[in-house]
Amino acid sequence: MRFILIILIIFSCPCVQGQAEDSTRFPSHEVISVIRKKPFFTASAEQTISREHLEQQYPYSPLSAVNTVPGVRMEERSPGSYRLSIRGSLLRSPFGVRNVKIYLGPFPFTDAGGNTYLNSLDISFINSITILKGPQSGTYGANTGGVVLIDPVPPDTDSTKLIVSAGGGSFNLFQESIFAKQRFKKSTLSISQAYLRSNGYRVHSGMNRLYTQASYKWDYHPRASFQSLALYSDLYYQTPGGLAKAQHDADPRQARPATPVLPGAAQQNASVYNRTVFAGISHAYKIRPRVYHVVSVFASGTRFENPFITNYEQRLENNYGVRTSLDYAKKNNNLTHQFNLGAELQQGSFSIDNHGNRLGKRDTLQAADKLRARQGFIFLNFVQSGYRHQFTGSLSYNFFGYTYRNVYPFPAPSRKKTFSPKLMPNLSMSYQIIRNRLSLWATTGSGYSTPTIAEVRASDNVVNSSLQAETGNNMEVGIKYSGRDSRLACEISAFYFILDEAIVRRTDSSGNEYFINAGGTLQKGLEAQVSIHIIKEKTRGIIRSADVHSYITHYNFTFREYSINGADFSGNPLTGVPAVTALASTDIGFAGNFNLFIQYYRAADIPLNDANTVKAGAYDLVQLKAQWKHVFQKKELIVFAGIDNLLDRTYSLGNDLNAAGARYYNAAAPRNYYAGVKFRLY
Repeated sequence: MRFILIILIIFSCPCVQGQAEDSTRFPSHEVISVIRKKPFFTASAEQTISREHLEQQYPYSPLSAVNTVPGVRMEERSPGSYRLSIRGSLLRSPFGVRNVKIYLGPFPFTDAGGNTYLNSLDISFINSITILKGPQSGTYGANTGGVVLIDPVPPDTDSTKLIVSAGGGSFNLFQESIFAKQRFKKSTLSISQAYLRSNGYRVHSGMNRLYTQASYKWDYHPRASFQSLALYSDLYYQTPGGLAKAQHDADPRQARPATPVLPGAAQQNASVYNRTVFAGISHAYKIRPRVYHVVSVFASGTRFENPFITNYEQRLENNYGVRTSLDYAKKNNNLTHQFNLGAELQQGSFSIDNHGNRLGKRDTLQAADKLRARQGFIFLNFVQSGYRHQFTGSLSYNFFGYTYRNVYPFPAPSRKKTFSPKLMPNLSMSYQIIRNRLSLWATTGSGYSTPTIAEVRASDNVVNSSLQAETGNNMEVGIKYSGRDSRLACEISAFYFILDEAIVRRTDSSGNEYFINAGGTLQKGLEAQVSIHIIKEKTRGIIRSADVHSYITHYNFTFREYSINGADFSGNPLTGVPAVTALASTDIGFAGNFNLFIQYYRAADIPLNDANTVKAGAYDLVQLKAQWKHVFQKKELIVFAGIDNLLDRTYSLGNDLNAAGARYYNAAAPRNYYAGVKFRLY
């Protein structure tokens, strides 16, 4: 630990002194301080969802946009209740995001305990989302499920910008947002505010979120830049609970009904209250023409309340940390060498109380625990780029540990759990057979995912210190092609991933959850996608542009050496994962600034329990969105309307896996509508 702190102190203290060696301002530092590769050079299954693509989709949730990336499955069991997996299952995630590392700008948004409140963010102010599939180790530390990089600040192109939007739709949906930006001589300030409300399709599935965000960037020196980000999110959503098949077939809208021994979800006001504040400051400095340094400090606080059917949980969470890195690049003839050395350290405290729940009100205290988590890693990256090739090697040294103390009902001294430090390598290489047109790539890497605090101390009120970390190894190959005129782009990749000590969720007879290590998985997959500009931008004609994008994935994910309570599930398909998913979309631009976007998505059958005795049926979704834009005197008026689930299919946007009482089903909304208007002033 002292060694880590010494490195952080050394990296964090470059001073801006003297005159710049050149008068050229360096570009704004990247989302994460690592020299990003050009897309065609990238030797990994990496994909970015741009602001343009986000605006094509359903505007009030990132779900449909994120699911356009092959291998990514985002779910929303009821409005506001997000789950996310990348090339894997949601066995660990009854709600929330686990086993995926998420960054917000240059700051880790995943806390020291391993949890990410992705539903706290508002999509209106996300500029882009980059998804890195498979274990990334190196720059991003411990993860086996992948990494998501969210750019929360629109590009700094206009001196002044004002964006006002409002919209609504089925189930009493309402949204409004305001974004204002002002660029000064050397700095830029932006302030955002949004409100979202929906009653939801099911009984007791309403939500509302108030969101504010501010960012500031100051280029105070030709070689130095300061950036800050702060946000506050006040989120409330109701959780209607899963239904058994007979209940779902009788009335899919109903909330989980009462039983002879337990009240229903609506009676107990089963819901989530989440108030989160997050803030970070980042400093970038060009020490020398080839040496670049970034340091970021960040902190967050969350007050989380969850009235559940069996209890009422309260959590107070405080996190803080620092991330720093030093980049060096040198070009020698046709070769460029880049080095990236850095470290990230986080610490968090978690106070967890469980009370009885009497019709949505806190009752007698049942259990109380206090935990502290600390995690971090040192990383080293090396990149060599040539005329046709690129080689990347990365290594990270990861550590994690926590202390825990029972406060009630049996006060006990603090105890400590430390995981053995883990060294994780990652190697990749790409070679351009035809420069900038045809590229082959391969990568291999290790993954490591420690249990989250929410898994260590789950709703069964027991601190499970025996829970072990997941480890995995991934091998992957791919090919990319881009047409000479950029009209056609396609990519095919295949991967082979082995996971050990898989963490899975279990529930007791009362519905309280707990987690165990239950063996491992073998995950083999094939992903293919293609994008075509059928008609590029034209100035004349009825149809001015036409783009098509499609993908298909085929997964063979199975349990390996996996047994629970004497039942051996080895060889069974992995719970919660459709074997095949496919997507096709088209965006057509007509004369008069009118656009029509249509998207089709299909998911195959989904096993709902480890024994594979129950499956959710395959389903097809069609979405349609029409948009008209009028530009006048540096102003834009945008009017849009859309239909979700055009075919009126019955399906679930998030099943409860291995659910107690066979309550697997959470019905999604049938055909529904939305419309809105947006005004932009430049």
